[in-house]
Amino acid sequence: MFSVTRIYSDENGESHFEDLIIPLLNQGEIGFLSEAEPAKSIIFREVLPSYDYDFHNAPQKQYIILLDGGVEIETSLGEKRIFKTGEILLVEDTTGKGHKTKNIETKPRKSVFITI
Repeated sequence: MFSVTRIYSDENGESHFEDLIIPLLNQGEIGFLSEAEPAKSIIFREVLPSYDYDFHNAPQKQYIILLDGGVEIETSLGEKRIFKTGEILLVEDTTGKGHKTKNIETKPRKSVFITI
């Protein structure tokens, strides 16, 4: 199974975290795979160590895979979580009050966005 943290907006526009589990099915010699999910595009990104982005909405529904470096995300209700290299986010708060994001390490951070 894969753990994914979802960031979404509720009916009042407040952003929240939700922990999701993506089940994996045994496919024999090739390992364990999830169900296929269609994707629109893939975007590679690098941000400076000083990255500290105030409240914003996700531009589209997307997975974010943290490749190198950690990030702190804060919801509109003030809940904060730290995500480290290798973690996966499903960002869906395209409306509402959004979330804050900032680097927690003094090095550039690399990530991959998969839009869905």
